[in-house]
Amino acid sequence: MTVVATRAEIQVVNLAGLVQGITLVTFPAASSIFTSPTEYDLSNTQYGGMFLPQVVTAIITSLTGATLARRFSAKRVLLAGLAANITAMLVLVATSGFEDRPAAYPLLLVATGFLGIGFGLTVPVLNTYAAAFHPDGADGAVLVLNALLGLGTALAPVFVAVFIGLGFWWGLPVLSTVLLAMLLIVSTRLPLHADTVAAAAPSGSERGIPARFWFFAAFAVLYGICETMNGNWSQQDMTSHGASTTQAALVLTTFWSMVTVGRLLFALVVRWIPTRVVYHLLPIVLVGAFVLIAALPDDAPWYGVAVFGLAGLGCSALLPLTISLGQGALTTMSAAVAGGVIAFYQAGYGIAAFGVGRLVDTGTSLSILYGWTAIAAAAMALLSFAVARRQPSPPTLHPRPPVAGTAAHSG
Repeated sequence: MTVVATRAEIQVVNLAGLVQGITLVTFPAASSIFTSPTEYDLSNTQYGGMFLPQVVTAIITSLTGATLARRFSAKRVLLAGLAANITAMLVLVATSGFEDRPAAYPLLLVATGFLGIGFGLTVPVLNTYAAAFHPDGADGAVLVLNALLGLGTALAPVFVAVFIGLGFWWGLPVLSTVLLAMLLIVSTRLPLHADTVAAAAPSGSERGIPARFWFFAAFAVLYGICETMNGNWSQQDMTSHGASTTQAALVLTTFWSMVTVGRLLFALVVRWIPTRVVYHLLPIVLVGAFVLIAALPDDAPWYGVAVFGLAGLGCSALLPLTISLGQGALTTMSAAVAGGVIAFYQAGYGIAAFGVGRLVDTGTSLSILYGWTAIAAAAMALLSFAVARRQPSPPTLHPRPPVAGTAAHSG
C-alpha cells in the first residue's frame, strides 16, 4: 500500500512532536511550584511519587501501542494519545484552583497517569508517520521529528519561568491544551494513513525472549535513572545550592537542549565517528558529569549550567542507539524491541523519580545521590560492550520505525 502524505499531514506530525515534548516536561519543569511551601507544598517523596502513574501507564501503552495501531489504525492511536495529553493538562490546570488542599495531590496523580498514556501512544506512532511519509528520506525525517520533540522539552522550563514571572505558572498547561486541541481537531480531518508491519515480525512472546535482551533491559533501566536524575531533580539540586528559580529553569533547559543538540551532532558525524564508538563513550561522559554535579559549589549557577549541559550531551544518543542495536541483534523480536526498551527505560525513570524523593526526605543529600548515579553510569559503560557485542555500528542514530507501506511526499 502506497501512502501519499500531504503537506498538512507532515506539518501536523512535526508540530505534534514539538508539543509532545513541551507536554512531557511540563511537570518536572514546574517542580519548584509543586514543592514550594506557598504553593502545593509537596514533600520530595510526594513529588517523586507523582510520576509513578505516568511510569505505569507509559509502560503499558509502550508495550501495547503497536497492537492497538494494527487493530484500530495508527490515526486512532494518535488521536487517543492527543486526547490523553489534553486530559492531563486540563486536570493539571484544575489543580491550580486548590493547590493547598488535600484533593490536589490525587488529581496530580491522575494528570501524570494520563500524561503517560499520551506519551506511550503518541511518540511511537509519530515516528511511524515520519518514516512512512518520507520513504526516500526516512532517517532524516525521524531525526527532524525527534529534534522537534527535543526542542519542546527544552522550551518547557523556559515557558514555565516566563509564566511564573507573569504570575500564573499554569499558563503553560493552558497553552499546551490549546495547541493539543488544535492538533486533535486538524488530525481528525486528515487521512493520516500509515500501516505498521509489527504484525509481520515474530514477537518475543511467540518465540521466547532472547537471553541477550536482558542486557538491553538493564542498560535501559540504568539510562532511565541517569536521565531522570537530571530531568526531574536538577532544579531542586540547583536551588539547594543557592540558585534562583529562573537559574534552575535555565539549567533544566540547558540539559534538554544538549540532549537534542547531541542527537543532531552525532547523527551528522556518523560517517567519521562510528555510532558504536559513541555508544561506548557517552556513558563515560556521564560518569564525569555526575562526579562534577556531586561537587557542585554553592552560588555557582553557571557551573551548574555547564555540568548539566555536559550530562545532556552524555545522555543524548544512548536511548535511540540502544533501540537500534537491539533491532539488529534481537531479530526474533525486532518489532518489539522499541516497546521493550522504552518500558524498561520508564522503569528506571520511576526508580529515580520516587526513590530519590524518598531518600532525600530521609536525609540523603542530592549531591550524594548524584555521586551514586555516577556508579550507575559506570555500569552502563561496562554494559555497553555486552549490548553492542558482535554488532556493527548502526548506520543512523535513530532507529527507523517499521512500516508496511511506502509514502510519497506531495505538496
